Amino acid sequence: MRKFTLSLITVLFTTFAAGSQNLNTLTKKEKDEGWILLFNGINLDGWKKYNGAEVTGWSVKDGVLRNSGVGSDHGGDIITKRQDFKDFELYLEWKINPKSNSGIFYHAKDGVADRIYKSGIEYQLIDGEGWPGKLHEYQYSGALYGMYPPAIHAVKPVGEWNVTRIIVKGNHIEHWLNGKKVVDCEMNSADWKERRAKSKWKGVDTWAASEDGGIGLQDHGGLTQFRNIKIREL
Repeated sequence: MRKFTLSLITVLFTTFAAGSQNLNTLTKKEKDEGWILLFNGINLDGWKKYNGAEVTGWSVKDGVLRNSGVGSDHGGDIITKRQDFKDFELYLEWKINPKSNSGIFYHAKDGVADRIYKSGIEYQLIDGEGWPGKLHEYQYSGALYGMYPPAIHAVKPVGEWNVTRIIVKGNHIEHWLNGKKVVDCEMNSADWKERRAKSKWKGVDTWAASEDGGIGLQDHGGLTQFRNIKIREL
């Protein structure tokens, strides 16, 4: 009995310690592989307001980055100060409140458009089950917004943490959600151009126009929370 109790305590302590260590930190292996943290779990160093300077509306609590919970379409969107990520693997965890809507942007650039979504490519985040309006397939979580719907719906229930990976290598894009590949496409392919011509991006010359850019997070409507945001160049 004593041996079992000590073993259980050891397991629980190890699990707790591992969880604490993993939040917004990098292991030696990750550092050796070239991963860098984009969010330090303490403040918004390394981030700025899109087309602005000081970040407003966002907060950090218990190592978690939170948007305003209200949404302002474009006024609250943030972007990394570093905006030269070209080929990369991005990893982050997120959870969303009921009836909320947000997004993750990449290849986004300051100063080229009045709204971040007119510059960067968007990995969509949304409460697809509770959203009050009708959604197009390319609006569900994991989609390349406006262009490619998720191949499968792999999102977890509202309030649970999801794991996102975005891989960009040359023109090749992959969106992963909770271990499932949900988008696999080629920028500027015939299929890409055909979809774009039928999308809201038709005539928006600033959209997906840059070969590199920053990572952005959207404050669009309702509360979305983020943690463990890290990236490595490929």
